[in-house]
Amino acid sequence: MTLRRLELRDVAIVRDLALDFGPGYTVLTGETGAGKSILIDALQLVLGARADAAAVREGAARAEVCAEFDACDAVRGWLRESGFDHSDATLLLRRVVDAQGRGRAWINGSAATAAQLRELGESLVDIHGQHAWQSLTRPAAVRALVDAYGGVETAALAQAWREWCSARDARATAAAMHERSEQEKQRLDWQIAETERLAPRDGEWSEINTAQQRLAHAQALIDAAGGALTALDGDDGPNVHGGLRAAIQLLQDQEHLEPDFQGLVANLTLNLVQIGEVARDLRQYLDRAEPDPARLADLDARIAQWLSLARRLRLAPEALPAALEQWRAERARLDDASDPQRLAARERAAQQAWQAMADRVTGQRLAAAGRLAQAVTQAMQALGMAGGRFEVQLQPLAAPAAHGQEDVVFCVAAHPGATPRPVSRIASGGELSRLALAIAVTTSRLGGAPTLIFDEIDAGVGGAVALAVGRLMSQLGRDRQVLAVTHLPQVAACADHHFVVAKRAAEHGTRSEVQPVSGEARVAEIARMLGGERLSGTSLAHAQEMLSVGAEAAPREANRPHKLKANVKGARP
Repeated sequence: MTLRRLELRDVAIVRDLALDFGPGYTVLTGETGAGKSILIDALQLVLGARADAAAVREGAARAEVCAEFDACDAVRGWLRESGFDHSDATLLLRRVVDAQGRGRAWINGSAATAAQLRELGESLVDIHGQHAWQSLTRPAAVRALVDAYGGVETAALAQAWREWCSARDARATAAAMHERSEQEKQRLDWQIAETERLAPRDGEWSEINTAQQRLAHAQALIDAAGGALTALDGDDGPNVHGGLRAAIQLLQDQEHLEPDFQGLVANLTLNLVQIGEVARDLRQYLDRAEPDPARLADLDARIAQWLSLARRLRLAPEALPAALEQWRAERARLDDASDPQRLAARERAAQQAWQAMADRVTGQRLAAAGRLAQAVTQAMQALGMAGGRFEVQLQPLAAPAAHGQEDVVFCVAAHPGATPRPVSRIASGGELSRLALAIAVTTSRLGGAPTLIFDEIDAGVGGAVALAVGRLMSQLGRDRQVLAVTHLPQVAACADHHFVVAKRAAEHGTRSEVQPVSGEARVAEIARMLGGERLSGTSLAHAQEMLSVGAEAAPREANRPHKLKANVKGARP
């Protein structure tokens, strides 16, 4: 599953651009400011990065980025679970940002959120920026890297930490409440006893009020039902039922002369049936309805009890049942608080559970630290740091934390015999860049993302070290798709595919163009990277030789034929 195609429209200084990518190792080169990073920024945008009006080309209404990927089973599973179309062999992502900075997104043609793009993008692309070394000085990032390298799971440890803190806080709260707990118990006991004497049920207040109102107006309700029944179907005098029957008979007698009467008869018959049903219901109501003074007196007394207790407790009557449950819970907590031995035992048990998990995590981190240190040290030897040594140190914390009982620190000795020092104390920017590259290459195999992007991560290196960087990229390209933005000809010479980004002056402003290069055009680009715009026979020969050396390191799997194309349209007048 790799990136197959990237399309940009009105992004920064790009008017219209379409790039097809292949497997293996691909580089993007060009002069500083030509727009190489625009492609990386556009890809990050379509993968859910924050929308920004600055991404829109000046004078355009909106910027649009589309990316097409091969879809594997895991991606199709995510699409299915998230409600997106998963029937195609490809995945299409689209992001639009207008001139006001508002963004919209689509996944396989269906509207999506930026968060969904980010979640999906994490399984598609892994980007290493030119300032990747900065994360090597942040404890949380360093620890997360080591944990990922060693497959260390810390979710259970964090949960055990929360349970320990909860038990510790409960014991501390109980100690603080001890002096006033007896007075509080007495208050709660009185409230609970008074309310339990009433024994209010959930919903009872509404029930008794409704029943009391019905009984208090029982005679009025009976009179209303009787009057309605008489009007509909009474024995004495005219009524609705009789009138409808008479009207139906009159119309039926003349149906043979006026066919339209048939519809009127049908409507009147339906009304007659409905009135008959209402009359039946009224009779049933009158059969069971009668004043009940004794029941009414009981309800009045019950309501008075509710109101009296509610006034004394300064609560609304309907709040009494919930208040009773709350007071019972508070009383139980006070009982717990009065048992310091039980609380202390709970805290000890929680601490011991956390400690056992923390010890296990420490052991896993120690094992991962050793393996990572060995792998990065080996990578350093080819990056101009021969004899250097990388160490992953676990430093005990002064106090336990959710992530464990130690912090992780990266230390490095850049030269033989030097004492390893924390990365934050390395003064050389070149050494930092090379170390970050060594770590990135070593740990890049951790992620499941099939596409790796290195955005000028080779800054600060050159010469033989640059060639080693190119070979490392080429090695990575054997297993995964690798895209690199670089200014180093040695790094570019090892690539399977090569794009050149150039900035051109147009009638209505500057525009950026991207073209794939091969053969003589690629030799010329490598020569330009070696010696500037003026090409000489010497620089061309050197470029040709560099490409030959780079081809020796290129992965044979990625050298299979693959059509690469760039489709670029300039600014239209």
